[in-house]
Amino acid sequence: MREKAGASGKTVSGTGAMAAGLVGATGAADPAEMAKVLSEVARRSSALLEEYMKKQAAGVVTGGGGDELGVAKAFMDLWANMLANPWNMAETQAKMFWDYTALWGNTWMRMLGQPVAPVAAPAKGDNRFRDDDWQNHFLFDYFKQSYLIAGRSIRDAVSSAQGLPEETRRKLDFYTRQYIDAVSPSNFALTNPQVLRETMQSGGQNLVKGLNNLLADMERGEGELRISMTDENAFKLGVNVATTPGKVVFQDDLAQLIQYEPMTKNVFRRPLLIMPPWINKYYILDLRESNSFIRWACEQGHTVFVVSWVNPDERHAEKTFEDYMFEGPLAMLDAIERATGEKEVNVIGYCLGGTLLASTLAYMAAKGDKRIASATFFVSMLDFSVPGELGVFIDEEQIANVERRMHERGFLEGSEMATSFNMLRSNDLIWSFVINNYLLGKEPFPFDLLYWNSDSTRMPARMHSFYLRSMYLKNALKDPRGVTLGGVPIDLAKADAPAYFISTAEDHIAPWKSTYIGAKLLGKGRKTRFVLGGSGHIAGVVNPPTANKYGYWRNSELAPTADAWQEKAEWHKGSWWPDWQAWIGGLNGDERVPARKPGDGKLKIIEDSPGSYASVRLGASRKK
Repeated sequence: MREKAGASGKTVSGTGAMAAGLVGATGAADPAEMAKVLSEVARRSSALLEEYMKKQAAGVVTGGGGDELGVAKAFMDLWANMLANPWNMAETQAKMFWDYTALWGNTWMRMLGQPVAPVAAPAKGDNRFRDDDWQNHFLFDYFKQSYLIAGRSIRDAVSSAQGLPEETRRKLDFYTRQYIDAVSPSNFALTNPQVLRETMQSGGQNLVKGLNNLLADMERGEGELRISMTDENAFKLGVNVATTPGKVVFQDDLAQLIQYEPMTKNVFRRPLLIMPPWINKYYILDLRESNSFIRWACEQGHTVFVVSWVNPDERHAEKTFEDYMFEGPLAMLDAIERATGEKEVNVIGYCLGGTLLASTLAYMAAKGDKRIASATFFVSMLDFSVPGELGVFIDEEQIANVERRMHERGFLEGSEMATSFNMLRSNDLIWSFVINNYLLGKEPFPFDLLYWNSDSTRMPARMHSFYLRSMYLKNALKDPRGVTLGGVPIDLAKADAPAYFISTAEDHIAPWKSTYIGAKLLGKGRKTRFVLGGSGHIAGVVNPPTANKYGYWRNSELAPTADAWQEKAEWHKGSWWPDWQAWIGGLNGDERVPARKPGDGKLKIIEDSPGSYASVRLGASRKK
């Protein structure tokens, strides 16, 4: 083949010369280093294979395996539907044929040096194809567009199926996307230009080192792949994450209570209690000084208390959702009164912590207990009728299988839940690390947010079964008397404390239209303020004013529907934090009291924050 000018102005030639020009000169591998790495790979592979065989034998004995997620059945139903509607399939195939015909023509035009518009382009924010060669080199551009056309055709074929149950359709959409993401050309060494360059330059050492990284991650997961997302050795709680100064002043079986040092001379009379979810650790709200909501709240004049939940094991197997209520918010309200002398407290609930907060408010309302002066909900669901993509994991069969595994151990392993959440953003939270760690052979970059994300927590068996069935499967919390806690039928309409809901527009875990429905349930929405922030479940909440990012929508009225609310909502630049501070400050009033320090009241200091409960980290980090 003769050399021709490409569309980018570069020259290209035959396949061999093209590859050599793309990846550069071949680097010579260090034989001694290569032998050392291969020896380590062999040792680890042998040990993992032995462990795998043991687990497989145990699975046969306990009856594990099978189509626990119901994926095979969903795709069998899809196939039957396609056979019954051949015209839909024919139409999809015809469209794909013409797209490929256009791509072939465009590719030849590019080889002849003619500029052409792409037949298929990545979605905005798709980081898989950022390398210049995905655009500039006709071969990799062909790989990319061919993949995008195929993926689009597969999605169209699945979505065109008629008459399938909604539950089946959700599974099909979700697992089709997982498949399409998995087969991206960016995930394979021979079709990823960056990996090809690295392989040629290192003489293949990147792939050998990547294999070693893969085996290390499998060792860390005790035979199951647990992908390293960050250098876990680069962080230490209380040293470079979770550094806001505070003390543990109370603890019970399920939680520790951290009181933070004041940062103003005078403070609001009402203390502030933050109740995070026990699905994750509390320090997402205290990663760095620059983005710590906890530190910022202290700086605004709040006496800040935070619940740090225990990372449960088999000893907590029988702990219930109502145990979390009694040993969580109710116990902490008692403790805060002893520490400060104040009965009235402002409370924040994050995600599942917000679901518990709403349940507690209704319980307290039935008891005539008005100690919670206001309630703030960070991306919290009270109505689960729109569960988002998490709904794909919720049905009777899947819950029964989760319950079986929990019954054997007494808890749901944290890594299992983390995998489910990571699948919601598989390209960012799975495949990007596969490329970096295993194909490029690099160590993961130190990143505090991913350190927190990898800090998995377990779920007690009895509590989690109740949560999955009562909230997600039955959606019973929204119904008056649908759930009973501590012998009290829960009615959210009776929980009439002033409430502030912050949800985020791109949240895949707690979709904002679902949280909006819940906001209308609490006290029938009479005293509720709903705010919609930008970004997602984490970044949209951890959005300090100094970052000046994302923005938020605000509407003082709760319209009948989420769409109607958004139509009249006003857009504001920057963080929603100051809006919340203005709201909570208006409720607190102008009264201030001298700043309170941990240990000044009737509660004595147990230990320094972040405390022993938060310090329990599951799994071992990769040794270097």
